[in-house]
Amino acid sequence: MMFPENKMLIIPAVDIKNGKCVQLVQGKPGTEQIILENPHEVAKSWENKKASIIHVIDLDGALGEKDNTAIVKKILETVSVPIQMGGGIRSKKYAQKLLDMGVKRIILGTMAIEDPQIVQDLADEYGSDRIIVSLDSKDSMVVIKGWTEKTSMKAPEMGQILENYGAGGILFTNVDYEGLLKGFNVDPVLELVSAVQIPVIYSGGISSLDDLKKLQNTGVKGVVVGSAIYKGNIDFKKALKYENLR
Repeated sequence: MMFPENKMLIIPAVDIKNGKCVQLVQGKPGTEQIILENPHEVAKSWENKKASIIHVIDLDGALGEKDNTAIVKKILETVSVPIQMGGGIRSKKYAQKLLDMGVKRIILGTMAIEDPQIVQDLADEYGSDRIIVSLDSKDSMVVIKGWTEKTSMKAPEMGQILENYGAGGILFTNVDYEGLLKGFNVDPVLELVSAVQIPVIYSGGISSLDDLKKLQNTGVKGVVVGSAIYKGNIDFKKALKYENLR
C-alpha cells in the first residue's frame, strides 16, 4: 500500500542544490535560507527522528542544470526508509534509472504533463504505486519547467487526466505559499482531493502545527515539510503526532 489507512504522513524535505541541502523561497535560485552540508547526513537525521519516508528534490535538475544522482545514491545507501524523489526527471530513461537504483517513488512534473503516456508506460513497468505526478499551482494554474511556465489547466482537471494514465499519487505544491512560512489556503487542496481517487500529498507554506491540524481534515495522505522544520518553527517530533487521523 502506498500510504497507510487513517494516516497523514509527515514527510521531511531534503532539497539538493550545488551538492548541499537548501531551502529556497518559492523555488527561486538565490533565495537560499538554509544551507547544510552533506544531504545524506541530513536525510539520516530525519530518519533518526522517526520519519517514515524522505522527500528528496534535485533543484539543480529541476532548473535544467546538472543532476545530483550521485548524492541521491549516497542518501539511498545511508537511510533505510523509503525515498520519494523528484526534480529534473525529464526522460523515461532517467526515471527508470532512479527506480532501478532504489528510489521508492519518483515524482514526475513537466514530463508527465507534456507526455502523459510516459506515466502509463512507467506505471505498467514498475506499478502505479511508484509513480507520483507533481502538480504545482501558481495563481490557480498548473506550472511546469521549474515553476517558470504556466499551463492552461487547473490542478483538479490535470489530476484527473494523469490519474487515468496510471499515476499512483499526486504531489500538490501551492507555489504561491512555498517557502514563505505564512500558511496556505486550504480550498485548492480540498478541490483536488475531491476530484481524484488517488492519494494527494500536500506541499507549500506549512509553517506551524496548526497548519498540520488544518490538513488533517482534508483527506491528504501526506504533507511535505521543509523550511519550518529547518528553522525550528515546527518541532518534527511534535509534528509526527499529527500523522494519526482522529
